[in-house]
Amino acid sequence: MNGIIIQNISNQYKIVDENDNIKICTARGKFKKDEITPVVGDRVEIENDVIINIKKRKNYIKRPRIANIEQIVFVLSMKDPKPDILLLDKQLAFAENLGVESIIVFNKCDLESGENLAKLYKKVGYKTVQMQAKNRIGLDELKKYLKNKESVFSGNSGVGKSTIINALFEKDITEEGLISSKNKRGKNTTTAVTLYELEKNTFIADTPGFSTFDITEIEYTNLDKKFKEFKKYISDCKYVGCSHVFEDAKECGVKKAVEDGKISETRYINYKKIYEELKEKYKRRYD
Repeated sequence: MNGIIIQNISNQYKIVDENDNIKICTARGKFKKDEITPVVGDRVEIENDVIINIKKRKNYIKRPRIANIEQIVFVLSMKDPKPDILLLDKQLAFAENLGVESIIVFNKCDLESGENLAKLYKKVGYKTVQMQAKNRIGLDELKKYLKNKESVFSGNSGVGKSTIINALFEKDITEEGLISSKNKRGKNTTTAVTLYELEKNTFIADTPGFSTFDITEIEYTNLDKKFKEFKKYISDCKYVGCSHVFEDAKECGVKKAVEDGKISETRYINYKKIYEELKEKYKRRYD
């Protein structure tokens, strides 16, 4: 019998089988021996409520641990907490490196407009949705992007991931996060990665909130390839291996595109910050 792991708590795995039945299974011992751990999103073979085989993965994310996703929905709130654009650009680079689609949701647009940010990232080439999750505004547009996909929701605690997922299902299937009135930061409530079946062949995952994002698997010398809008200007650089950081704008196609307004200065500044961060971590890799 084949199935998909939709939740993992301790050594138990909740699985939807090919007949849409829910099973609670364990994993056979050989996986530990082979240093393989089943994770949410894995397509598996089960026998007598035991996982006997993990099928080849399309992709795998270490944090949060999930496999076979097709797109990541990055949720930001426009206020309380305010949007972290540097984090978003790190996440988008990560998605590009993983080879999956990205959707950017700007939530709480009733508190502050998300129009300018939406315009910026649409110009780059990303799908964006401006939402008021509490009022169900933007929900139908998001549903259209989720159809027939396996998507994971990501973003800082308190931005409204769980609120959006509850609105999609029209019931409280996740515990909504709370906002600390003292520091306006989200209090993390989601404790386990869970895959929910919204409709046939449409799965979405809620993940524990986080405020940092490690993208060290991207080499700093390849970071420019993970910024969508940079790609068509890299060939205009005078030197192969141009970093687009230290070179003169006359010799760098990317810098020239920034000067000409073809690349957002905000995105370029974040690129430089991420580049320096990755470069520094590369230098310290053996410390």
